[in-house]
Amino acid sequence: MLEDKRKDYISWDEYFMGIATLSALRSKDPNTQVGACIVSPEHKILSMGYNGFPIGCSDDEFTWSREGEDNKYLYTTHSELNAILNYRGGSLDGTTIYVTLFPCNECAKAIIQSGIREVVYACDKYADTTSVAASKRMLRTAGVVLREYVPAGRTVTLEL
Repeated sequence: MLEDKRKDYISWDEYFMGIATLSALRSKDPNTQVGACIVSPEHKILSMGYNGFPIGCSDDEFTWSREGEDNKYLYTTHSELNAILNYRGGSLDGTTIYVTLFPCNECAKAIIQSGIREVVYACDKYADTTSVAASKRMLRTAGVVLREYVPAGRTVTLEL
């Protein structure tokens, strides 16, 4: 007799946004932790990233301050760009990026140039900024699909 499969498994969106969320937890930024996960059309994870300093730039030697002449914005690499740069497999044409925070205008440029065709985002808290407005304009003009992640209301607990 054939047994029915379980029905409470997580969706692809939940899975990949979960990976992006876990990636964000690697960020050492005391204010904002952002994660990204790039996925092929066949639902294979190609790359991940989180916001932080470039390789070789110690997060103990550079500032995490948001204010002043010497601030973190001069040094940090955003999660989307890290995920794109971390990928070593060739083309990202036709892929989807899951990101916990809507991409800024600089990341939008990298997303477009790399061939990513869809952005699934969990949070858009900077929607009213000129950076995100420019990002949305560029992404839409380039034909990149923008889709807000809709949480399923499910809680997942990891014991690490």
